[in-house]
Amino acid sequence: MRIALLGFSIECNRFAPAATQRDFETRCWLVGEDVVRDARSAVPMALAEMPGFVADMDAARPWTPHGILLAMAEPNGPVEQPAFDAMMAIWRDGLQALRGQLDGVYCVLHGAGLTTELDDPEGALQALVREILGPGVPVVCSYDLHGNVSDDMVRDCDAFIGYRTNPHLDMRECGAESAQVLRRLIAGMPAFRALRRLPIVAPTVSMLTAQGPYAELIDLGQDWAAQDARIINVTVMGGFAYGDTPFNGMAMVVTATEQDAADALATRLASAAWDRRERFIAKLTSLEDATGLARDSEKKLAFADVADNPGGGARGNTMFILEAFHKADVQGCIIGVIHDPLLAAEAHALGQGARFTAHFNRPQGTLTEDDSFSHRFTAAAEVVALSDGRVTGRRGIYGGTAMTLGATAALRVGGIMVVVISIRTQCADPAFLEHLGLDIGAARCVVVKSRGHFRGGFDEFFGHDQICEVDAPGLTSPILSRFAWTKLPRPVLPLDAEAKWCPEAR
Repeated sequence: MRIALLGFSIECNRFAPAATQRDFETRCWLVGEDVVRDARSAVPMALAEMPGFVADMDAARPWTPHGILLAMAEPNGPVEQPAFDAMMAIWRDGLQALRGQLDGVYCVLHGAGLTTELDDPEGALQALVREILGPGVPVVCSYDLHGNVSDDMVRDCDAFIGYRTNPHLDMRECGAESAQVLRRLIAGMPAFRALRRLPIVAPTVSMLTAQGPYAELIDLGQDWAAQDARIINVTVMGGFAYGDTPFNGMAMVVTATEQDAADALATRLASAAWDRRERFIAKLTSLEDATGLARDSEKKLAFADVADNPGGGARGNTMFILEAFHKADVQGCIIGVIHDPLLAAEAHALGQGARFTAHFNRPQGTLTEDDSFSHRFTAAAEVVALSDGRVTGRRGIYGGTAMTLGATAALRVGGIMVVVISIRTQCADPAFLEHLGLDIGAARCVVVKSRGHFRGGFDEFFGHDQICEVDAPGLTSPILSRFAWTKLPRPVLPLDAEAKWCPEAR
């Protein structure tokens, strides 16, 4: 079997500054044979879908992989169009060189990509694959469950396979399932898809899969699929509100060997989602209450700065929680990870043990859209530990993945240990703190710049009842009424009480 491997994975926040090619190069930019070489390595740079796909193919039977380009970046703003055009040129050249030689294609996609000109870059890439290879070559695409599903994305693949866990702990399994389905398609299995999109734009904090309405939908989809041998895959896409696209909305995508089976299950699952619509709301802890808990609670707590989540495109540098905790003289706290390259560089220049005045968020280049959130904060600090930021993820979404945080420093600011990094990343893995010698288990409380993926990394320290999601300002606030939407389809829940849907809607 001759299989082309390619991918474009970035979650784009319409309200964040634009992403550049450098954002991909510092995270994961693999061309040609490097795609396969990285997937087979002990500590890959790529997230786990491609390693899972390659491992499953390797175990099944001899095959010939043809890597083209796998481009992955941390969540950001829309990708600069010239950068995406350059990627498209690489994919086009690679596919044209392989035309007439391929048995299948695997695409690692996210589903919430944007460019400065396109609302649907994933759809554009899938259309390119079809344009060059034609309809006869099976194409399987895997997606993050936070994707916004366009009609083109469903049209231009043979199987649509999304994650089923949030935090995303099943990426490797998703890649392996994609390999298994692609082999069945190559062997002649027919495939049809059905899409049902709902006027529900769920806040990110309401889409956990351990419990709650979204978890129930995931489980229902799997239970119902198990009762019908015609069903190949059931995917419940929660969506990504901050993409602000014309096709935002929770979506059910079913792949089956018969169209009527796909249609029936997609409609049934969409109806179940609509029945739960009032439960997709954000329930947050006020900053004032969070500060009181951090200072006075005898219970060990984790505070999630959900509105400044780099995993959703935020800058990872707002000072609201640090400032409040410092003012309240909170003790025994770790806060991580704050993106501030200038401060990290200064700490490295001063050296371990140095005492100095730390200036967070000094002006760095041109003004950006999020400056109203990234205000300055100044405090006395001590450099406790330094590193080059090269870390292998230990648990959760980054487990076993080679990560680069850039120059990193642990600073003692009053009773708080603050971890400062140079390459923007969400704090989803305890290794980001532990590699500096910090003892998470000994801390009274921990603040993480993350929305939910930290739950898969820090669950050995904090149970569900020990986590507070804090209502502070930022680019990823779950309070959706705070954003100036321009393309979001309206009316939509939870913004518009008058939003309607019926099973006959297409």
